[in-house]
Amino acid sequence: MTGIARMFDLTGKRALVTGARTGLGRLAAETLAEAGADIIGLGSEPMPETAEAVVVLGRHFEQHQVDLTDPAAVRAFCDTVDEVDILINNAGQIRRQDLLEFSQEDWDAVVQINLTAAFSLSQAVARRMVNASIAGRIVNIASLLSFQGGIRVVSYTSAKHGILGLTRAMANELAGSGITVNAIAPGYIATDNTEALRNDPDRASAILERIPAGRWGRPEDLAPAMLFLCAPASGYVTGSCVTVDGGWMTR
Repeated sequence: MTGIARMFDLTGKRALVTGARTGLGRLAAETLAEAGADIIGLGSEPMPETAEAVVVLGRHFEQHQVDLTDPAAVRAFCDTVDEVDILINNAGQIRRQDLLEFSQEDWDAVVQINLTAAFSLSQAVARRMVNASIAGRIVNIASLLSFQGGIRVVSYTSAKHGILGLTRAMANELAGSGITVNAIAPGYIATDNTEALRNDPDRASAILERIPAGRWGRPEDLAPAMLFLCAPASGYVTGSCVTVDGGWMTR
């Protein structure tokens, strides 16, 4: 194996990926499996397509069904989580409503899955990494709304701002243990979360006009950043947020 190959080799690593059934979570599972990692998929529903894709690549796939909107369920899983080398906090949801009509229920549910569950899982995984002297990797999925206010998505924006702060705070405390914590901020990617926008002709047109690349992103556009931040090559990169947005943030 060449030096470059070793820098991105994940053979023998175990990666826990939340929200691994579809979209960016499935992309993360497949990308890390192709690099040699075994995958633990965590989500609220079965994920047979992800399991098949990982197994076809010759890697082991383990599945846990956990409702991340339920704090008690998250705590129960955290109490039993095994040692892993990589954690991808990807699971999330978005709820849209005018600010003055936004319900407490929608606020609580979105903040719980996008931010609180990510904190709980990161804390549990980091404890095991430290105790086992694992030079681990934690990657949080942020958003362009980690930097902007957005419209009609107050809970999602607040949670994604929080994810960026959480990333930096964890990076400060875990760097001494050889654990890196970074984030990826996807642009407008064609996933379930952006379906409503893509189906709205006016909003879709306005979004595309601002993206210098001139197209919606695809989940696979995030694969290189995902692999880099999980691989040995990124051992001196921590507390960073990589934007993969077709140039959106440059305008």
